[in-house]
Amino acid sequence: MSRREYSRSELARKLKPFVEETDSLDTLLDSLEAENWLSDSRFAESLIHRRSSRLGASRIVGELKQHAVDQTLVEEASAQLRETELARAQAVWRKKFDRLPETAAERAKQARFLASRGFSGATIGKILKGFDEE
Repeated sequence: MSRREYSRSELARKLKPFVEETDSLDTLLDSLEAENWLSDSRFAESLIHRRSSRLGASRIVGELKQHAVDQTLVEEASAQLRETELARAQAVWRKKFDRLPETAAERAKQARFLASRGFSGATIGKILKGFDEE
């Protein structure tokens, strides 16, 4: 736990093979949360910080849901990520391609790349049409 943040469900899954009774695992997780060693909100912030420079909002929100983070935290993260999605997508696109597609095949390749990173279709369209945020 000193290397990175864990969600409650992720830590429960990792510790489950070592615990004989489920009650003792829940008690342990409750005490870790009470002592502020375990926090889903810190986990969400950490995940967003690590992934936001490379991934789109839908991929990050999907990861948060996969880790069973509270729905209100997921909605807050989604709103926060949607605000900066265009700028982040442009940075990822510039690093990989840095020029607008000239053929339909290049356009499809660039669109697939950005979509696989979790960026929205509207954002991808703006970038591939040459939309400049400034």
